Amino acid sequence: MAGPALRLKIVQAGEPVLRQRARALSPEEIRSTAIQELIEHMRETMHDAPGVGLAAPQIGQNLQLAVIEDRAEYQKGLSAEELTARAREPVPFHVIVNPEIVARSEETAVFHEGCLSLAGFSAQVERARAVRVSCLDHRGETRIIEASGWYARILQHEIDHLHGGLYIDRMDPRSFTSQANYARYGKGETR
Repeated sequence: MAGPALRLKIVQAGEPVLRQRARALSPEEIRSTAIQELIEHMRETMHDAPGVGLAAPQIGQNLQLAVIEDRAEYQKGLSAEELTARAREPVPFHVIVNPEIVARSEETAVFHEGCLSLAGFSAQVERARAVRVSCLDHRGETRIIEASGWYARILQHEIDHLHGGLYIDRMDPRSFTSQANYARYGKGETR
């Protein structure tokens, strides 16, 4: 049984671990007490932030591991039109380990993204509208995830982290803004 939840420090842009390709985990490592406890600590840290995803490099761990959950309560501030435009629906908590995007749609969408490792900022990022991801789950078992809409965006964002990437590598630089100014001037921007 995992120990008490612990909130971990989220590292910010400039930390070298965010720019390295993370190390893959074996199924045996995934099932270890240390990794199972790390997953619980990451879950608590993601909820506390709050965020919809957290990759191990964001807490200083160079491991191909991320936790994802898009809770319904995070969507309460969005209008029905915004939810529809983003194709955003709640996503239950799950873990992705050693993920690879094996297929992506040609159709893309552009929306503002933020990141817990670039606190206080966001920018428009073009991403595939749908992806198929091959990964291991929290038990070290192979999973194929078919995702579209906002969930596909979350997966792409977290997988970028595991490969040493940040959304600023893919953003439209002229759209980069503080969260305060995005809330003030930028909502509803899509293409």
